[in-house]
Amino acid sequence: MEDLRPQIERIHDTPHKSVVAVSGAGTQAVAWLLGVSGASRTILEVVVPYGRLSMTGFLGFGPKQSASADTARKLAQAAFRKAKTQLEDESPALGLACAATIATDRPKRGEHRAFVATWSDDATVTYSLHLSKGLRDRAGEEDVVSRLIVSALASASGLDMEVHLGLTGGDFLTVARDERPDALAQLLSGEARWLTAQPGKPLIVEGPVPDALLSGSFNPLHHGHRGLAQAATDLPGEGPAYELSVTNVDKPPLKREEIFRRLAQFDSGETVVLTTAETFYKKAALFPGRTFVIGWDTAVRLIAPRYYQGESGDDETAMLNALAEMWAGGARFLVAGRRDEDVYKTLADVPIPQGFAPMFAEVPEATFREDISSTELRSQGREPTSP
Repeated sequence: MEDLRPQIERIHDTPHKSVVAVSGAGTQAVAWLLGVSGASRTILEVVVPYGRLSMTGFLGFGPKQSASADTARKLAQAAFRKAKTQLEDESPALGLACAATIATDRPKRGEHRAFVATWSDDATVTYSLHLSKGLRDRAGEEDVVSRLIVSALASASGLDMEVHLGLTGGDFLTVARDERPDALAQLLSGEARWLTAQPGKPLIVEGPVPDALLSGSFNPLHHGHRGLAQAATDLPGEGPAYELSVTNVDKPPLKREEIFRRLAQFDSGETVVLTTAETFYKKAALFPGRTFVIGWDTAVRLIAPRYYQGESGDDETAMLNALAEMWAGGARFLVAGRRDEDVYKTLADVPIPQGFAPMFAEVPEATFREDISSTELRSQGREPTSP
């Protein structure tokens, strides 16, 4: 390990911060990285999803093979997402993973192999290592795989340095690099779950999301939206970001130019979260523990069975089950009143199913009331106005 100390010290001097997931091999690399001073500058967390249930719990699904290039990439992506949630500054996040099957205390039929992957904002790099079977014992194969992990982390951290792997003529290593598409393409393809946007800044893949979200189409953004956001800010808790789903239940997805047109309406200091979560059931699953700031009309649709497709046509049960899941995930709804056919409707006019009232709270009329809507503005041909 001493020959690797200078390289690991250089890794610890970079700004990159990583979550590491290793399965089947690679724990020696973890020990080396943690054994050199400065590890807290590099390592956010280490996960060892060795068993089947552990792997499924970390990935959210059971992979077809525990040791494959695809599994390594999926592990690296999950590690990257976890790293993004743990950053306390603007350091670059990395996901580093290993999925391997190497020598053990019993004969193996298949190849001894290891797949190492790194996931960053810019690219995914996959290292596929096939070891000469029978040449080394487990400790020897672990050493080679762990050196490859250190080398991969160094490269992902922007370092150009050689790490001696100890490969022989019977070993085979290939490296594949896949450049990440732009942030919006990642969202539209499903690779990214959400983006955060602020005027004048690049879109950020799965950036920080505040505790409250004000969802809408913002077509156009108007002073009612901003007034409601301000009212929510004045109430206890963190002020909301705006959430815009680029997909819709009964309309085609927004085109790129339309997405950027809507984003251009927002001012400096305002944060927009772009998603493909067109229903609040999906939004609540994507952002557990959040408060969603909505109007009376949206609250009525939220508890309307016809918007839920239940088995055998039982939409009522499907709606109740969905509300229960949202509640269990910590979702809450802050409801502002809205005018409906010249009558001002409030949370008191929402027929909340029995037992779910604690999920809902009201924005008092004295705090916020706005009777204009985006639909009315579009019908009048009016542009959005500033507060």
